Amino acid sequence: MNPNIEEKLAILPMEPGCYLMKDRHGTVIYVGKSKALRNRVRSYFRGNNDQKTQRLVQEIASFDYIVTTSEIDALILEMNLIKKYDPKYNVLLKDDKSYPYLKITSERHPRLIITRRVKKDKGRYFGPYPNVIAARETKKLLDRLYPLRKCNNPRGRVCLYYHMGQCLACSEDPPTPEFYQGIIRKITSFLRGGYRETKRELQEKMQKESEQLHFERAQELRDQIHHIEAAMEQQRMVLTNQSDLDIFSYSVKKGWMCIQVFFVRQGKLIERDVALFPFFDTAEEAFRTYIGRFYLHQHHLKPSEILVPIGTDASIVEELLHVPTHTPFRGQKKQLMETATRNAEIALDEKFTLIERDEERTILAVEQLGDILNIETPHRIEAFDNSNIQGTDPVSAMVAFIDGRAKKSEYRKYKIRDVQGPDDYEMMREVIRRRYSRVLKEKLPLPDLIIVDGGKGQMSAAREVLEDELGLDIPLAGLVKDDRHQTSELLYGLPPEVVELERNTQPFYLVQRIQDEVHRFAITFHRQLQGKGLVQSILDTIPGVGEKRRTLLLTHFQSIQAIREAGVEEITKLGIPKNVAENIQTHLLEEEQNKKEKDAGIE
Repeated sequence: MNPNIEEKLAILPMEPGCYLMKDRHGTVIYVGKSKALRNRVRSYFRGNNDQKTQRLVQEIASFDYIVTTSEIDALILEMNLIKKYDPKYNVLLKDDKSYPYLKITSERHPRLIITRRVKKDKGRYFGPYPNVIAARETKKLLDRLYPLRKCNNPRGRVCLYYHMGQCLACSEDPPTPEFYQGIIRKITSFLRGGYRETKRELQEKMQKESEQLHFERAQELRDQIHHIEAAMEQQRMVLTNQSDLDIFSYSVKKGWMCIQVFFVRQGKLIERDVALFPFFDTAEEAFRTYIGRFYLHQHHLKPSEILVPIGTDASIVEELLHVPTHTPFRGQKKQLMETATRNAEIALDEKFTLIERDEERTILAVEQLGDILNIETPHRIEAFDNSNIQGTDPVSAMVAFIDGRAKKSEYRKYKIRDVQGPDDYEMMREVIRRRYSRVLKEKLPLPDLIIVDGGKGQMSAAREVLEDELGLDIPLAGLVKDDRHQTSELLYGLPPEVVELERNTQPFYLVQRIQDEVHRFAITFHRQLQGKGLVQSILDTIPGVGEKRRTLLLTHFQSIQAIREAGVEEITKLGIPKNVAENIQTHLLEEEQNKKEKDAGIE
């Protein structure tokens, strides 16, 4: 398993939310939800999964998650994210269906209906309701309580609902708009939290029916109460007014700030952006600066409204961005703001927890490595590797690790001066001699352990210089690679013997990181020298072309071929004298012609 995934799994919160599985390209391949993120996400990597899930897990390179306030919120957010990303491993919720809303129409005689489409038609929408049955039962209850229109009969032609007291629109004397407005206010209050009073009345009725042994009626009332509770559970992931807005919130800890941006489009939370960075001004100043740069430099489209948390001067943001900016104090927008803040707090806690775990892991690995080698804890480790291709441009490189962490400011590069041809042992002697002669001369700190990339021969060469020439007694180890160029064996002792390191342990991962890093550093240096030599051999032999003009030419034309194809006039536009430009053209054309003749076998 990817070590980064393993670390993140260990600190997942036990809260409801959605998780997004990503492949190595960063593409979202699966979206899921859970009432306990830690348990659900861990199950993918540690459980006995079916074949489809195993294929999914093999492709997961990283994952992200968004914490919500309830499982219902997670369900709504999951639906929005699946429709946005269309992940290839999701087979449910990918169609155009959506959860239903309760709607009060804006007609002369308004109706209460169930709909799955939210339109900009002046109607009042409530929801969405993942529990469709509960939504229907709640509508039935409201139909019995409030006499909105239930039929399409003309005035004076009464319907069945009229006789039941549930429809007055078809009566001889239909209600006035003011009457309907009063009913709409009551229904709106019910659907926005006022249902608790109705629920309390139903509970009292249920109790009375039960006391009178009317158990069937009491059960009906109990079911109504359950339906109300299921339908009225608040959802924060969807706004019923189809708003396009960005919600900014933040949290600060130990000099770091995490900013969460929720993108709401057509009333649905479809995306979020996360930024983590150290700040040096006040938190509010750093937050405002980030919002300004967010739209000016990150090419994000401005929404119709921006929401900022309490404590932020919304007027300054509005003046800066020319977008209406507000701080929500109630309702769905405030709830979304609280969710964004909670996610920012969790992201900061995760960062510092990972840092603490990483510190503990690396220091523990160093201590364990010292125990395995039977030496003092090697707080400072220096490692060496040589690089040459058929003896050309031989180089060596040294990396330093302090308490298990790379200390890049103390890396060193060495051009091999005295060794002729590909002699790895002599190269090792030269670089060890140069490094530790200087350490002794300048009284720099000595390492607690030296690691050379190679076997017994490289170790013997290094030991001869350290002990016989410089009189240093520093623990020395060697690292050997297998046929696939992977860390295979750690050698230590006199004579060198293989040290048993279990592959899935932190000490093994530590020496593997050191070997990979010193090899990378040496190869990079070697390639830089080869590339520099190639450029110099072509341009630096031309009279009038020095380092500055060479850099100018390559920066503008990008390649030698482009310089060769450019005319004298185009070269002079860079400020290069005409006679030098003519020399460049002549030299490069002659060099190309000579190469063609050589390739054709012409002497």
